[in-house]
Amino acid sequence: MSDDYKKYLEPEVVSKLKGMDLKARLVVEGFIAGMHKSPYHGFSVEFAEHRQYMPGDNISDIDWKVYAKSDRYYIKQYEEETNLKAYLLLDCSKSMAYTSDEKRVHKLDYAGMLSGALSYMLLKQRDAVGIVTFDEKIRQYIPPRSKKGHLHVLLNEIAKQTPSESTDISNALHEMAERIKRRGLIILMSDLLDEPDKILSGLKHFRYNNHEVIVFHILDPRERDFAFSKEAIFKDMETGEEITTLPYQIKKDFATQVQEFSDKIATTCRASNIDYVPIDTSMPFDKALYAFLSKRARLV
Repeated sequence: MSDDYKKYLEPEVVSKLKGMDLKARLVVEGFIAGMHKSPYHGFSVEFAEHRQYMPGDNISDIDWKVYAKSDRYYIKQYEEETNLKAYLLLDCSKSMAYTSDEKRVHKLDYAGMLSGALSYMLLKQRDAVGIVTFDEKIRQYIPPRSKKGHLHVLLNEIAKQTPSESTDISNALHEMAERIKRRGLIILMSDLLDEPDKILSGLKHFRYNNHEVIVFHILDPRERDFAFSKEAIFKDMETGEEITTLPYQIKKDFATQVQEFSDKIATTCRASNIDYVPIDTSMPFDKALYAFLSKRARLV
């Protein structure tokens, strides 16, 4: 089998495609094409939009076009029949605009493309999916639905996001934990550049309400290793504060602090049965999609 599918898992390749719908579809198709070569086993991506007619079902729900092709009775799937309600929480604060290399996508681009792919996958699996965009407050909340046309609504919302305003992750998490009543799957995509204790409090609020949670911690590679080669001015994208430094002088301490920060989030998440997935914007999308499928499989 050709390895052409691999290119559609690369963020830089996908970012050049036109339209969020095409990006989402090709990422998922590329992922599925590569699954048989994966070291991960036991996952299933079964796309279906109908189920077989059973005695007692409403005859008006039969899809007669499918019957004409297959000579079998199938029922159209409706939202109340979905397996899961999923909520994509997308951080759109200014810090998500950062990239250390103009050839690399910024964090919000990466998170947006991953959100699109997950929306496509969830809806094809007959799950209901909604999206929440936020910065220092909730920007938009589109409740979960499983109708086929809902994908277009979600992808349009994702595509129009631009990073702005400062971050208040905790506020968004607590507000949505109060608003979402039915148990579901919460998928947070953020660089988590906020007070860790407040973030963890918000995540625990979801667990207290019996939701399942997966956190994709999305950073630029240089935010993890600080591997800059020359003196530079570093500017806080949210406060505007600037500092001039020689990166090699603080590289080790910086990397250590980032690792300690990530470890604290990861350890507390594990203790609360929250899936924590560290991602950087140079990574192919398959790691995140495998993590999602692993979580989804445990909820079946």
